[in-house]
Amino acid sequence: MKRTKVVDALQCTEYGTAINVKGWVRSHRNSKAVDFIALNDGSTINNIQVVVDPETIDAETLKSITTGACISVIGTLVQSQGAGQTVEVQSKEIEIYGLCPSDYPMQKKGQSFEYMRKYAHLRLRTNTFGAVFRIRHNMAIAIHQYFHEHGFHYFHTPIITASDAEGAGEMFQVTTLDLERTGKGPVPYEKDFFGKKTSLTVSGQLEGELGATALGAIYTFGPTFRAENSNTPRHLAEFWMIEPEVAFLDKEELMDLEEDFIKYCVQWALDNCKDDLAFLNKMIDKTLIETLESVVKERFVRLTYAEGIDILEAAVKQGHRFEFPITGWGMDFSSEHERYLVEEHFKRPVIMTDYPSEIKAFYMKKNPDGKTMQGTDVLFPRIGEIIGGSVREEDYGKLVHEIEARGMEKESYNWYLDTRKYGSCPHAGFGLGFERLILFVTGMQNIRDVIPFPRTPKTAEF
Repeated sequence: MKRTKVVDALQCTEYGTAINVKGWVRSHRNSKAVDFIALNDGSTINNIQVVVDPETIDAETLKSITTGACISVIGTLVQSQGAGQTVEVQSKEIEIYGLCPSDYPMQKKGQSFEYMRKYAHLRLRTNTFGAVFRIRHNMAIAIHQYFHEHGFHYFHTPIITASDAEGAGEMFQVTTLDLERTGKGPVPYEKDFFGKKTSLTVSGQLEGELGATALGAIYTFGPTFRAENSNTPRHLAEFWMIEPEVAFLDKEELMDLEEDFIKYCVQWALDNCKDDLAFLNKMIDKTLIETLESVVKERFVRLTYAEGIDILEAAVKQGHRFEFPITGWGMDFSSEHERYLVEEHFKRPVIMTDYPSEIKAFYMKKNPDGKTMQGTDVLFPRIGEIIGGSVREEDYGKLVHEIEARGMEKESYNWYLDTRKYGSCPHAGFGLGFERLILFVTGMQNIRDVIPFPRTPKTAEF
């Protein structure tokens, strides 16, 4: 018999028909008169109840069907007599695909997220992580749909690169050299696979800019890597980035794009992930849905860096205490500063602009004052910075000056500079950390819990 997914079975009203459902046991309650098995196959947060007459199945076999076991059930679809579900399956046949011993780590009891990270290969089967990763899937669909509807081209940028897009040097090196035999002298990169020093990319932006000068509007969506020794709830060594780049876009238009895009994604979640969001709203964050709805409804505040500094300094004078002190112009905001502006002062998302050039990347366009750059970072509740964007410097001479002033190797960026030498154009773009978006939409507290297999310092299991 053809299998019916649980999500479809729960919506079916053809009572009295035979049905075959397959999945993993969430719980098994037994008695002398009847057994109840909650079955889930990952297609929905909701389980389907299987009602078993103990007389129809061997007692030892029935006893062996424990939490985590995988089974196939053939039975009759009927209206449910119990609360919480509309249909259930009256079992006629049960086939066991895989038993689950009593030492199964994901037993039906409260487990901490830290504990479950040790079993990332099994935590996927829990209700919470099922909800998170179905939402993650939907957010990926929303991103592609938004850009397709708005005339962007999906552009694949390299994962292996010889350029550091951020200029920070925190990159994972890629090599085929025998590291134990290279000795203490200069590394013979000419003998390496690519004949030069190469690394895993920290961003697809620089190559994405090339695409924008040819196709007008592109976006990348792929894995990126940062060798940054950060053990915070907001950082990963391997994560996914969405990076649109658009020709002929100015700062105001860029901010409009950032706001419209992220509201589209949040609304998509509200429209397409209702059951999973309801579960997470109940179990993880009781204000989750309210927060998501408010982001869609409220217009984002547009605030300069200087205005942000003034607000934070005023907060300190009024008695607010920050873990990281407010040191005035030129300081880089920490997450607590960003969250204060969003959660306490404005109580809605903020797009912060015009940062000091010293704390931003080399490729950003400077304002006429010569001190600030046309950055456009989006700050969100619970997250802090969720988008980092800017107008890009299109002037060849100014860009070369910035590269040299920062001590970067100009030769490594010759191909990038060519876009400024041959038919340069005004353009702008941003980067959205996909996991930070998922963190916000799901209400989860740690970024390691919104990617299936997190990569962090000293952690590369699975």
